[in-house]
Amino acid sequence: MSFLVAVSGKGGVGKTTVAALIVRQLIARGRSPVLAVDADPNTCLDLALGVRAEETVGAIREETKKLAAGGETKGIAKQELLELKIAQALVEAEKFDYIAMGRPEGPGCYCYANNVLSSVLTRLAGHYPAVVLDNEAGLENLSRRIVRGVDALVLVTDGSRAGRETILRLHGLAREMGIAYGRLALVINRVRGEAPAFDPGELRRETGAETAVILPDDEGIARRAEEGASLLEDLNDNPVVRNVAELTDRLTENK
Repeated sequence: MSFLVAVSGKGGVGKTTVAALIVRQLIARGRSPVLAVDADPNTCLDLALGVRAEETVGAIREETKKLAAGGETKGIAKQELLELKIAQALVEAEKFDYIAMGRPEGPGCYCYANNVLSSVLTRLAGHYPAVVLDNEAGLENLSRRIVRGVDALVLVTDGSRAGRETILRLHGLAREMGIAYGRLALVINRVRGEAPAFDPGELRRETGAETAVILPDDEGIARRAEEGASLLEDLNDNPVVRNVAELTDRLTENK
């Protein structure tokens, strides 16, 4: 069985950094190959993992629509062609594979592409010990049922009071939407000073989260994000890497 982790939260708080570091620790613990799914239209998880996506589900959707409209898909069903192309869009690295949702290149919504990605993920996931889903801001992708449920939901925010309210709102939305998850973890990221502007323990109790982790505002991590450099290399003594590693170990304990 695959262990599926979904990372969600407020925009601009470092969700992708956290997702990449979770991939890093899963690899370190021998849970490779990991499937990394970039479900944020602002595709950037590939850079954090040190790879480059040439295709996205959104672009493939548009390409397939054009082929079908031009009668160039004779002999193969449109759904079958789309799923084949998405499988070919996988970026294969040494200890992980990566696939990007991207954004649609034409009018319309993600509904059809989401359905196809859900179908592909269902089949792909069984071939991976672990899957990490980096979501767009909020809970849109989970509410659209790209996956039916996750083993661990990681909600990321910053250390501000507004960040606290964001976590409570997302937690409430998750319950309203009926999003199924096994374990819930909170990540308070980019904290300056010794503590955030609220009590993480109190927030953990309010949400029923198993754990709440504080990540300092780290210059080394910030520089790599700005440069689009991989987070899978070096950084062994970095406190952010260390704290995310401990979080990942807790989430996967007995799994």
